This record gives sequence, structure tokens and C-alpha cells, in this order.
Amino acid sequence: MPTKRTLAAFAAAAALGLPTFAAAQEVTIGVSIPAATHGWTGGVNFHAQQAKERLESLYPEISITITTASDPGGQANDLEDLVSQRNIDALVVLPFESGPLTDPVRRVKDAGVFVTVVDRGLEQEGIEDLYVAGNNHELGRVSGEYIREQLDGQGDIVVLRGIPTVIDDERVQGFQEAIEGSEINILDMQHANWNRDDGFEVMQDFLARFDRIDAVWAQDDDIAIGVIEAVRQAGREDELFIVGGAGMKDIIRRVMEGDRLVPVDVLYPPAMIATAMDLTVQHFVSNGPVVGEYILGSPLITQENAEQYYFPDSPF
Repeated sequence: MPTKRTLAAFAAAAALGLPTFAAAQEVTIGVSIPAATHGWTGGVNFHAQQAKERLESLYPEISITITTASDPGGQANDLEDLVSQRNIDALVVLPFESGPLTDPVRRVKDAGVFVTVVDRGLEQEGIEDLYVAGNNHELGRVSGEYIREQLDGQGDIVVLRGIPTVIDDERVQGFQEAIEGSEINILDMQHANWNRDDGFEVMQDFLARFDRIDAVWAQDDDIAIGVIEAVRQAGREDELFIVGGAGMKDIIRRVMEGDRLVPVDVLYPPAMIATAMDLTVQHFVSNGPVVGEYILGSPLITQENAEQYYFPDSPF
């Protein structure tokens, strides 16, 4: 199994257009991703299209088809079409949800297709050949450690989760481990589906039910945008602070400007889809297999280092 360093080298070679071994025949790659239902997936769509154009230009023998789906059923249908109509050699899939996509991806694998799973892992291990993701456990841990430190190990907080997926579970596990043994009390924990409208509604409910909230773990920057609006409408900005995650440019700008309500963020880049596509292509054009895991880090973004993570021209 190649190491992370080996995989990174393959990806860098593709990105930089360095010489590689050409594929012996044409290769068709299907990329199946969620539609741009929120900012992060909007970034995924942007980076997937950019990677398609770059890779097809770099490797004329590579053909890439991108499909987007608005729900798990639609994505499962897309996978069937990619196999039956496009006759794909490889699939790069970011599952809309882990559970409903596990069997459809398994059927693609059983058809002899090389499978790369991105971000939202499947409920059964070992189906995919390659897994590319951010470090979800670390994202939760880094967020929990920061909140624990800022509250001196005690206080009342609320948690807004994402969509029910493996990665959401991993984030929550990392967060809970980070605050374990402290006197930090989670008043409530609800799913907000990585969506700013849901984040707004869930946070409104929290604010109505709890007279005192010391901090909010929003987990995701889209959720955080909704949380910010709910807090401001309630006039409770001076009571708490919010920790999101992903690296949305609007949140990074707030961190750069020293916004007390949003003092930090935790990185989880949507550009990981491009990394996954790069590595999948390298499986076919390099002289060795590219399999295993490629896990990106989740550093804490502070006012001191925020500028290096701020990309004003990005859609996210």
C-alpha cells in the first residue's frame, strides 16, 4: 500500500504536469458528487470541474464525466448509468450519504471498476480501492480542544451536527474525546445538515431553550453562517463564540479581521475532490498502483495564520 507521501507525489506530478507513464488505452472516469446544496459542495463542484479540464488536457487518453445529484436516490441512479451507459473504468464518488450509497458503490466495484471514495466514507470498509478525505476525527478534536481551552475546561455549550454520515460520527467522536474529563456540558446536540438555513433554525431553538450558552460548535461553516444570524437576531453576540469548520472564505475573512464571535476556524478543504481525481488518474497512467488512504490534516485557523487560507476568488 503506498504511503501518504507516495500518493502526494503522484498528485503533485499530475498537478504540475510532470512526465508520467501514459495509459496503454483510453480510460473513462466517472465522478459522482452531490449537487451544490451548500457552500462546501459548491466548492467541490468547482474544483471537480477545474480538475476535469486540467486532467483531460494533460492526458488526452483520459475522459472524465461528472454527475451531480440532489439526493441519495438520484446519486445511486447516476452510478448505474455511469457503469451501464458510460462503461467507466474508474469511479470517484463523494457519497451524498454513507448508508444509502454503500450498496450502489459496492455494485460498481463488483462490475470491475476501480473505486475512489471521497470524504463521506461508506458504512462497510474495504469496498473502495482508494479513500481520500480530510481528517474528520482531527477536525472534531481540534475544535473540542480549542473550546475547552477558551472556556478553561468548564461551561455550557451546544453542538450542531452535519448530515448523518460516517464523517459526522467521526467528527463528533473526536470532539467528545477532546472535552472528556472537563466540566464542559453539552446542553443539546442536533443535526443541521451542513446547511445555513437549518443552522439558523436549530440555533434559534437552542437560544429559545437555553438562557446561557458559552460556546457553539457548528462543525461546518455553512452551519456557522446560520448560527451567526440567529445569535445576532437574538442579541446574544457578547455571550458566546462559534467554532465552525471547512475554510469558507467569508468565515476566514472574519477570523482575519479579529471577529470575536468567530475567533477561529478549522480547515476541511473542498479541493480534496481534485486530489482524489488526480490520484485516480495516476493509478492508470503511472507505473504502479495507487491504492490505500490519503488523509489531509485539519489545522486550526487563527488570526495569525488566516491569510494563508484566504482565497477571495474561490466560490467557497
